[in-house]
Order: sequence, then C-alpha cells, then structure tokens
Amino acid sequence: MSTPYIVTIASDKGGVGKTTLATNLAIYLKAMHEDLPVTLFSLDNHFSVDRMFRLSQEDSSGTVADLFTGGRFDDLMETGEYGVQFIPSSNQLLELRPDIDHPALLSKALRRSKSGGIIIIDTRPDLDVFTQNALFAADRVIIPVKDAPSLENCRHIYDFFDKHNLSRRALRILPCLIDGRIHFDGPFRDPYQLLKAYALNRGYRCLEGYIAKSPKVESLNTNPEGKIYPVLTHGRQTDVHVQLAHVARQVYLDSIEKQQRRLDDIRQEEAHSQEVHQTAFLKRRRKLSPSCLVCDHTLVHDDRIDPAGYFAMTSDGEVIGYLEEECFAKLIFRYFYGSRRSVEPNDPIWDLFRETAQRSYFVLHRAPHTRNFYQQQLSFYRFDETGLEVSHKIVELHEFEKRLLSKERSDLFPLLERTLFDNEGRLSDTFLVLRKVSTDLPEEILFDQSFNDLTDCMARIRKQLP
Repeated sequence: MSTPYIVTIASDKGGVGKTTLATNLAIYLKAMHEDLPVTLFSLDNHFSVDRMFRLSQEDSSGTVADLFTGGRFDDLMETGEYGVQFIPSSNQLLELRPDIDHPALLSKALRRSKSGGIIIIDTRPDLDVFTQNALFAADRVIIPVKDAPSLENCRHIYDFFDKHNLSRRALRILPCLIDGRIHFDGPFRDPYQLLKAYALNRGYRCLEGYIAKSPKVESLNTNPEGKIYPVLTHGRQTDVHVQLAHVARQVYLDSIEKQQRRLDDIRQEEAHSQEVHQTAFLKRRRKLSPSCLVCDHTLVHDDRIDPAGYFAMTSDGEVIGYLEEECFAKLIFRYFYGSRRSVEPNDPIWDLFRETAQRSYFVLHRAPHTRNFYQQQLSFYRFDETGLEVSHKIVELHEFEKRLLSKERSDLFPLLERTLFDNEGRLSDTFLVLRKVSTDLPEEILFDQSFNDLTDCMARIRKQLP
C-alpha cells in the first residue's frame, strides 16, 4: 500500500471555517473517487467529526490521543458516514501536552499506517504542539483566512516551517467565509480579491478559488438532533458546493502528482540521522581507552564494555574512558573525603556516596596558582547536574606516600598520568570530568543525547574554573 498523502487544515485564529472545510473536503474527495481511502481526524476537542461521521453508538476502542501514546493508526480508524474513515476525537489531549516536546511524534504514528489514500487533519485554533505535529507531517497545509487579521496570523505557520527547514511549497492560503455582498471601489472589487492580493504581496501561495459565506451552509451545523450535515447532500444549490468541489479536485490532483510523500521524506531523514548518530557513536567508542584509567583492568572489548562505574573525559577530548566503581570510590574516600579507615562496598557510607554520585559531575583540575613541579596541588570539585559548583577541596600531590611499613606510590598518580599530566609530569591546564554511568549499559553515555548533555555541562564548568 502506498504512503498516505497528508492534508492539514490549520490556522491559529478561530472562526475561519477550518472544521467545515476539513469535514466537507473528506466527503467530496470520497464522492469524487469512491475507491480512494479517505481518513479524517481532529486535534480539537469539539467532537464535530464524531457528530458528523459516527455510525455506531458504541464506545470507541481508541481516540486521537492514542496516536501520541503508541497507538496504531489503523487500529484506531472507524468506518463512518459517506464511506469516510475517521478516528474518534478526544478531550484528553491537553493532559498529554506536557509530555510532547517534538513535532515529529504524530508522523511516526502515521508512517505505520497501511491504509494509504488521503488523511485529513483538523487542528486547534492555535499553534500548540498538536498543531505543530500536524504541520510537520503534512504534504499540503491549507490555511483558511477570512480577513486581514487571520491572514496576518499566517506568518506564525510560515515561521514554524522556516524554523524546521520545511519547504513553504506545502502551504496554501484559502480565503473562506467570503461575503459576496461586499464590493469595493478600485482595483480590488471584493474581499476575495483583496485577501488574495494581500497574500500574494507577502509571498504566500493560494489555492484557486475561495469558500463563500453562506447562511444555508451555516444552518447545516444547527438543528434539534445535534447532527452536522454535509454540503454535498444538503447544500447542492449553494455556491459553496461548487467551490468545495473545486478545492477537492485540486487536493486530489496534487496527491497524484506528488509521488514523494512527506512521510517518505521523514523516513529518509530519520534513516540518515540514525546513520549519522551511529557513526558518531562508533567514533567515540573507538577512542575509548581499553582499560580502567586507575587499575588498568581491561573494560572495553570489541563486542562489549564490561560493567564500569564512571565515565571519564578530559576537557580537550584527548582521553576518554572508564573507571571501575571501586577504583574511583577508594580514591575519593582516601584523598578527597579524608577517610582514615578502609571503606568497603558494603559500607553504608559507600551507598550514600553512590546515591550522591548519580546526580553529580566530579572534576579534577590543577589547583589555582600551582605550577611548581615539586609542590603541585590538585583541586577536586563536585558540581550538580546543572553544572553549578557544590564543593571544592584542594589536596597536595605526592608521588610517594608513607604507608604502614614503607613508602608506596600514590594511587592517584596512575589516573593523573593517563589524563592530566603533561610530558614533563606536571599538571596541565586541562581538567578531567567524571560521571556515574549505568552499570548495565556503560556505553549509554556515548549516545548522542547523553554525550551532548555531558559536553554542555563541561562547557558550563569550564567557565567556573580558574
């Protein structure tokens, strides 16, 4: 089955005839081509679509809200009046809005559809995240305008397309609710010609024709039964009937001519994006130091990364790798938290530190004003997840330490030699960031989002270090 052609009816100004256009366009398209699958749904909560098309009085198995929570498009469709398929409306969309942060979510649900044909989306009278999702997925966006203010509001939709690098060729202005009784002196004889001239002057493309204001058509939405009647069956004697048929023909012809669908473009863009992300991930993985930066135990293999406690990366990006959790914790307790006794993994203090570490970035950096080779000092910082400093401690660096029976080399030096020391054995100007990672999936921090969060925080930390 071919990829569906998506028509979105949108305007962030109410009362311009969006729903009347969307519902009647679906019926006219189906009447023109009986075998053409036509599906309609509304992201508004007025339930006009349900009142017009519902055949059964039984409760729906799903609604448009399910499109944003993983529901399958084809499972949500119902067969309605006039052969038009529809998805029931929902009054729960506003509850979902805080959880939707990207305009591509709806297109993912639509891509899974096997119905093909034409899908028409009616939207809310504002540019909220649901309308943005409908715009993002659209092959054709029809923007009804009835006056200068509604035409002026069109720029918000054009701005959205520009922001997301979408082609403006998908956008079409359609003058609606034009009062044929009004006439002007001068070059523009009526509101239709005036609106079209304004639109063209702003660089907007228009559909051919317009939709007139008609008391007869308006009355089709008002009756004791609460039923909404289509223009095709109850308004054939009006000019609107001819005008809607003309708009439907334009939409149908465009759907035939446009072989490459917007959903196909999104699919290709996502495949390319995944390839880019995978390439970046593999590049970072290949750069990993194979062993724990403290004890030199092998952690990184060709086919896996062994459980590790912390990810480490120098500010210049030259060294990235992992530390075993026990190795880093022992350094922390011995050199920075001043524990005089050995702290083991089953110690409550260890558990407390592990919990704190989940929400922290640890930083090792040369202490301010210490460049002397023989009296080097190391700063140890803890920052919160926003990159704000929580604590700071300075320790003296001594390569050899007096232990119980003899002098032994400091456990800090292997880490510093692999990360912060220059060729002469002095602390460089770079700093080392350490971040707790998932034991089960330590490579997760190499994924784009996690790695970007890390580097963004490092940039904020860099501004705070002396």
